[in-house]
Amino acid sequence: MPDPEIISPSALRRALRRVRDGATLDVTEAAVLLAARGDQLDELLTAASRVRDAGLVAAGRPGVVTYSKNVFIPLTRLCRDRCHYCTFATVPHRLPAAYLERDEVLDIARKGAAAGCKEALFTLGDRPEDRWPQAREWLEARGYSSTIDYVRASAIAVLEETGLLPHLNPGVLSWEELTRLKPVAASMGMMLETTAERLWSEKGGAHYGSPDKEPAVRLRAITDAGRVGVPYTTGILIGIGENRTERAESIFAMRSASRAHGHIQEIIVQNFRAKPDTAMANDPDADLDDLAATIAVTRLVMGPKMRVQAPPNLVGDEYALMLRAGIDDWGGVSPVTLDHVSPEMPWPAIDELAAHTAAAGFTMRERLTAYPPYVLAGSPWIDTRLHGHVAALADPETGLAREDAPVVGRPWQEPDGGFASSGRTDLNSTIDTTGRTDDRRSDFSEVYGDWDELKEELARQQQSAPERLDSDVRAGLDIAASDPAALLDPANHAAAMAVLTSDGAALDELARLADAVRRDVVGDDVTYVVNRNINFSNVCYVGCRFCAFAQRERDTDAFRLSLDEIAERAVEAAQAGATEVCVQGGIDPQLPTSFYADLVRAVREAVPGMHVHAFSPMEIVSAAAKAGVSIEDWLTELKEAGLGSIPGTAAEILDDEVRWVLTKGKLPAAQWIEVVSTAHRLGIPSSSTMMYGHVDEPRHWLGHLRTLASVQDETGGFTEFVPLPFVHTNAPIYLAGLARPGPTRRDNIAVHAFARLALHGRIDHVQCSWVKLGDDLSARILQGGADDMGGTLMEETISRMAGSENGSARTVAELTAIATAAGRPVRQRSTTYREPVARLEPALRSTPRLLPLTPA
Repeated sequence: MPDPEIISPSALRRALRRVRDGATLDVTEAAVLLAARGDQLDELLTAASRVRDAGLVAAGRPGVVTYSKNVFIPLTRLCRDRCHYCTFATVPHRLPAAYLERDEVLDIARKGAAAGCKEALFTLGDRPEDRWPQAREWLEARGYSSTIDYVRASAIAVLEETGLLPHLNPGVLSWEELTRLKPVAASMGMMLETTAERLWSEKGGAHYGSPDKEPAVRLRAITDAGRVGVPYTTGILIGIGENRTERAESIFAMRSASRAHGHIQEIIVQNFRAKPDTAMANDPDADLDDLAATIAVTRLVMGPKMRVQAPPNLVGDEYALMLRAGIDDWGGVSPVTLDHVSPEMPWPAIDELAAHTAAAGFTMRERLTAYPPYVLAGSPWIDTRLHGHVAALADPETGLAREDAPVVGRPWQEPDGGFASSGRTDLNSTIDTTGRTDDRRSDFSEVYGDWDELKEELARQQQSAPERLDSDVRAGLDIAASDPAALLDPANHAAAMAVLTSDGAALDELARLADAVRRDVVGDDVTYVVNRNINFSNVCYVGCRFCAFAQRERDTDAFRLSLDEIAERAVEAAQAGATEVCVQGGIDPQLPTSFYADLVRAVREAVPGMHVHAFSPMEIVSAAAKAGVSIEDWLTELKEAGLGSIPGTAAEILDDEVRWVLTKGKLPAAQWIEVVSTAHRLGIPSSSTMMYGHVDEPRHWLGHLRTLASVQDETGGFTEFVPLPFVHTNAPIYLAGLARPGPTRRDNIAVHAFARLALHGRIDHVQCSWVKLGDDLSARILQGGADDMGGTLMEETISRMAGSENGSARTVAELTAIATAAGRPVRQRSTTYREPVARLEPALRSTPRLLPLTPA
C-alpha cells in the first residue's frame, strides 16, 4: 500500500498504550495503529476483541456472531461509473438485457424463500440510464421513469410474492429517493469505500471517472440516510491506493455520521482483491494482516455498540484472524446465489462457516437484514407497511431471525378506511390549563442523535459577526430609503448586514423606513383572518431538534384525530365565524397516504367554502414519497380534493448548514423550494416563513430572504412572509445546550423591518406572530413594517408545547386591541388577501364508518 508516512516504533508504542488505557483515539493515533504487525498486532487484536465482547454482552447475546441468509439479486450490471477494480459493472452488449425482468427477480427470490433465506440483497450500478441509452429505453418500454422507480417496484413484488425483506444497494441516493424507498426496504446500504479525494479526482486513481465515487457525494448520501431514518450499512474498501491517514479519516467520517444520526447498523471492512480484465488487475491484493489491523482499529474507533463485518469469502481460511480482530458479523451468506460482485470467490457453506465460528469460541446466529435494535424499535426505523413482514421473521425478544419462520409473501398495503381518535385529543385546550405532561419526549436521549457531535459540527460552522461600520450602516439606510429591494443584491451585502444587525437610532430609522414602505404598499389597515388551527396528529419520528410538539406513539401527550373529529372542529370554527382552517401534523407513520386528500374532502363537505390551508412541504414530500408518486401528482390530487393553499412552514432556515443541525431529518432546502414552486405552478399559493433565533446567524437570515425572493421572482405564489421567533423553553436543542433562548427584542424588530424593505415589490404582506411575540411586542412591530397579525387560531398547540406563554387563541376584540395600541385600524381578510370574506354555513352530513388504527 503506498504510504508516505513513516511510523516510528515509539509512536506505535504510545498509541498502543493509549489503547490499553481505554483512551479515545484520534485520527493520527488510528493511522499509527494501522501499521501494527507481529506482537503489536496481537496486542491490538486482543484489545479490539475485548471491546467487541463487551458490546455483545451489553446487547444481551454474549459470544454470538451473526450472519444474514440471503439471495443476491443483480438487478442491473450497467453503471454510469468506471471504477478501476470492478467486474460487476459491464457494458450493454455483454448482457442479455439491461435489467433483470420482474419474473427473473421473483424467480431468484422464490428460490431463496424455499431455501429459508430472509433477505433479498438488491445490488446494481449507479443510475445506468444516465450513461446508457439501452437502459433508458428498457425502463421507458416498461413504464418506469428511472432505475429507482424499478427498484421500488421490484422490492414491492418481492415483499408481496415471497416475503423476503429487501436490502437495497442502489448507490448514491438523494434525500427524496431515500424517503421514497424506505417504505419498501427494511434496510439499505452503500460502501463509503474511502474519503481519499485524490483517488477520485486524479487520473489513474481507483475512482477516476466515476461521478458517484466523489467522497463528499457519498458522505452526503450516507448522512441523508440517517436524516430519513434508514437502518444503513456502509464500510471501507482497503488497498485501493489510500494511505493509512486517509484510511483512518474514512473510519472517523463513518463514526461522525453514525453519532449524528444513529442509523449506521454495521461497518464492512473489505479487502481489495485484484480481478482480471480490470485496470487494477496487476495491483497486489490487500494483505490480510493489514485487513485485521484495519478491522481492529475500526472496532476501537466505532466502539462496542457498532457491528463490524468482514466478507467471509474474501479472507481465505483466516476466519479466526477476523474474529480476533473484532468482527461480530459475517454479512450476507447465500445458499442459493453467487456473490455477483466477486463471483470467483464463492461464499462458504453456512454449516462450514458456523463450524469455523464455533472453533474460535463463538456461536453463529441468523439475523435479519435490519439489525436487532432497529427491528425492536419499530416505527422510527422500519416503515409501518413493513411491520408485518418484519414481525413474521423476527424473534420478538431478541430482534434476531427466527430460523424456522415460514418465508411467504404478504400484502404490502396500507390500512383501509379511517381511524378513531386516540390519545390526548384534548391537548388543544388543556395545553393552556394542565399543560404538557413532561418537558421532553420519552426518547429524548436517542432520537435526536449525538448532542456532542452536533456541538462540534455547530462550532465548525459558526463565524464571528462582521464588524459593523458606521459607513455601512449609512449606506444600508440609504439603500433602504431609495431602493429597498436592492438590500438583497449580493453587491450590497455589507450594507445589508449592517442594517440587519443595527441597534439604537439606526434600528429606529430602519423601522421607520419599513413602516413608510408598508403604508405605501398596503395602507394602514392591520389585517387578520378568522381561522382555526387543527393539528391532526403529533405522532412523529423525524426528530427535529427544535420541535417540542412531536411525540412517540405511546407517549402520554400523543394524540391522533379521526376525520370525523377534524370535520367537527371545522364546523365549530365556521360557527365561530372562521373562513379558514390551518391543518398540519406530525409525520405520522400510521397515516395512510389517502388520509391527506380525505381530510381536505371531509372539511370541505362539512363546511362548503371553508378555505383549507394545509400540509407543510415536509408533509407533502413525505406523503408523496410514501405513495410513490411525484410531488406534482400529489399536489394535483390535493387541489382536486379542495386544498386552497399550503403553509410555507418547515422552512426554518433555508440553508442546509443550519438545517442539519436544527432539524436532523427534515427535507433539504432544495426540496422545500421544489415543493412550494410546484404548488405555485399548479395555482396553489403558499405563505413563506423563517424561524430564527436558535443556532442561526444574521448572515443566514439574509441568505434565507434571498432564496424566498428568488422563488417569488419565478412563481409569484407567496402570499405573505411570516417571521417565526424560536420558542426555546421546551425545545430539545435548547435543553441540550446548543441553541440560544430565542431572538432578542432587537432581533425581532430588525427582522420584521428588514423583511418589509428587502422583499418590497415581491411580497406585499409581512405578518407578526402574536402567539410567539406576545401582544406588546406585536404592537411595536406593527409600527415597524408589519401589516398583518395572522389568525385568531382558536387553538394553538405547537408553540404552546414549546413553552410559549402567549396563549392559544385571540378574539377579534383582542386582535383589535393590539392594533389599537399600534395606532392602526383593523380589517378581516381572507387567507390569500384577495377574496371577499363571508360567513360560512356548515352542511348537514352523515358520519362515515371509520376503522380503528393499529398502534405502531
